[in-house]
Amino acid sequence: MIRRLLVLFIALFCFVGISWAGPVEWIEVPATDAGQQWWDRGSIRDNKNGLRTVLSRFTPAPSEDGEQRQGELYVMELDCGQSLYRDKQVNGIPRFRSTFQAAENDGLIVSVIEAVCNEPLSS
Repeated sequence: MIRRLLVLFIALFCFVGISWAGPVEWIEVPATDAGQQWWDRGSIRDNKNGLRTVLSRFTPAPSEDGEQRQGELYVMELDCGQSLYRDKQVNGIPRFRSTFQAAENDGLIVSVIEAVCNEPLSS
């Protein structure tokens, strides 16, 4: 539990330092058999390439024996026009060579892309 909180704190600290995020306001998308996912309304940014970034967190569904597995924090970059995404950071660790991919049948990512791309930016 302490390790999980430490990872969460470090990841949020890294993201806040990079993007000057405002207060965290987690918005949950509909859960699937894979687990639950949230995105942070205050973290949405448009970059100079016309792409959006957002802080997201994922918690996998419990394993077959009922054990709750550890979740992860992501900084996702979204190409709203083509419904593509890539993970720029996972738990505060940069992913320098990540490539864009389609959400395909991942209902959680599809829901995050739709919600974030339709969300107006705060001033």
